[in-house]
Order: sequence, then structure tokens, then C-alpha cells
Amino acid sequence: MSSKSGNFRGHGVAYPCDRVVETDAPTGKDDLIVITGAGGFIAGNLALYFHNKGFRNIRAVDKKPLYEWYQHVPGVENLCLDVSVEENCRRVCEGAVEVYNLAADMGGMGFIERFRVECLRSILVNTHMIEAAYRAGARRYFFSSSACAYNTLLQQDPNVRALREEDAYPAFAERGYGWEKLMSELFCQEYWAERGMKTFIARFHNVYGPHGTWDGGREKAPAALSRKVIESLDGGSTDITIWGDGTQTRSFMYIDDCVQGIDKITHCDDLIATPVNLGSSELVSIDELLTKVEKAANLKTPLTRHYDLDAPKGVAGRNSDNTFIKEVLNWEPSTSLDVGLAKTYAWIKEQYERRKAGKRVGIG
Repeated sequence: MSSKSGNFRGHGVAYPCDRVVETDAPTGKDDLIVITGAGGFIAGNLALYFHNKGFRNIRAVDKKPLYEWYQHVPGVENLCLDVSVEENCRRVCEGAVEVYNLAADMGGMGFIERFRVECLRSILVNTHMIEAAYRAGARRYFFSSSACAYNTLLQQDPNVRALREEDAYPAFAERGYGWEKLMSELFCQEYWAERGMKTFIARFHNVYGPHGTWDGGREKAPAALSRKVIESLDGGSTDITIWGDGTQTRSFMYIDDCVQGIDKITHCDDLIATPVNLGSSELVSIDELLTKVEKAANLKTPLTRHYDLDAPKGVAGRNSDNTFIKEVLNWEPSTSLDVGLAKTYAWIKEQYERRKAGKRVGIG
């Protein structure tokens, strides 16, 4: 075992916590791994990731009916339970060695700007899940936070500097979703400081890829623009509508990088109770993102762009500073946007054509 004292960057400054960090036995292939939100995009891919690594005891949980889950992973125990309910969390965490909490009501900017109450209510999920995991004796607890936790005053210019972990404080998070994430991070930090449960926190930056939401209002920009390009081409149109003025900037992380990063963060004791960016540092404007989607679609002539200035558009700019994750893990997300978009566009096009043919599709 080793001793750690005062080095946790919980608020972007030294987070005082004198506590001995015990070295755990490696998680066995038959140890129980619990993943909440597993009917969704990221958590569904995380269940597949651990399954492919040979873990044989995975419990996947989501409140959606199984029919609506994004993916069904062979050999995984699937439970349809609402983990905003305390009793359900105790059932979910029974026997768990590792718990990955990715359950939340969320979506793209069109959702989180319009349904702030639903986003805020997700704090019930982490409140009950972390207590249930602690009582069940789980050795490691992962919480999926978000770049929406960052101070919005630092994100008012498209030419934004990349956000460092300490930029969450002084706190001025995005209304609703961002504040829920920031408060839930504090729960994770205090469960380590006061109760000694190893918790891990990743701030996701715009995750995209196949098997994600691409229609219905919760989709994020790469999927939304891919679908709009496909719809324009299918309808013989040369026009496309963009939310905002096209100058907003973001970075987008491919799903394979995301699940690998979750694994690395959760199994690094140097990151206990320490929020860390998990995102690409490849910054693009929404206009540039559309150009890349058009490239993935092999368009020879760009579509005529129309800008909806009244649509939800979020902050002006946001990018991930990966200095800290590279320093600790010697790793960062590396899939280029061109490569990831090509795979994502192809999958959404396949789903679009299946739906048009009257077949069942995975819209999320």
C-alpha cells in the first residue's frame, strides 16, 4: 500500500486528503462489474468493451425497456430499473466489485437547454448509486461527468483556449446539466475523503460514433449533421440548416477512445477523486464539422448552408486541454475526426436506409 496526501486536484488546487491508498487485487474475469445507463450509447459500448476483454460477470442497467436499448451484449445480465430510485440502486450494486455510473437524462444541446429540470434530477441517480456502491463494498466507482461543468464565462469566444481541469472553479457551470455534474463530482470526492471509497471522475467532451443517437432530438452535432446531409441527398435537396451561425467551436471524441479512457482512468490510483478531461483536443467549428461530414459523404459540391440563429447552440467555444491526462496516463484520445466521422456517417446512412425500408433501427 502507499500513502497519498494533499495531491488530489478536486477543485483545480490541492485537495487535502491524508489517506492510505491500498493496492487492490486486479479485478478478476468473474468479478461483478455494474454499468448503469447501459441502454444508452456510451455505457452500451462500455459493456461491449469489457465483454470483449473477457469479463464474464457484467450487470447492465437502464430504465428503458430492453427493446429500446442501443446494444444488447451477449452474456450480459440486463436489468430494466430506474436508478434514481434508492431501492433499485441497492439491488443493482449487490455483489459489485466495480461500478460505472453513466446513467443520466441528457442529450445534445437541443435537449439539455430545453429540459434543465430533467437534467438536474439526475443528481438523484449519483446520490443513490454512490451510497449503494459504498454499502455493497465496491472497490472502485466511476462517475461520468461532463465538460458542461466548466465555467461558462471561459467559453464565450469561438477561439477559446483549451479548458484545464482547474477551470471548473470558480464555479459557473451550464444551467441544469452542468451544475448536476459538478455537484455529483463533489459527492465522489467526499466519499473518498471521508469514507475511503475509491472514486474516479471523467469529464466527457462530446462523444460520438456508431450505435449512438442520430435522430429524435437528443443527438449531438456529428450525428445530427450526418443525418441532415443524408436527408438532403435522399430528398434531392442542395440545402442544409445549421443551428447557430456555424462559428461555434467544439472538440469531438470517438467512442472507442472514450471507453478505453474510462478503463484507464478507473484503474489509475493517481486519479482517485480527481476530475480529469476525457476528450479530443482537435478543435473545429460547426461549419468545419459539416465540411468533414460532406467529405465522408463523398459530396463533390457543398450544400447551401442556412443558419438558424434562434436554435439552441450552447457556449461559443469549448476544447479539452489534455496536458493532465497525458502527464498521468501517457495517453490521450487519438482517433482523428475524419476517421471517426467516416465510420459514423456510414453507420447512420445504413440505419437511415433500414428505417426507410421499414426495418427496425437503433435510433436510441
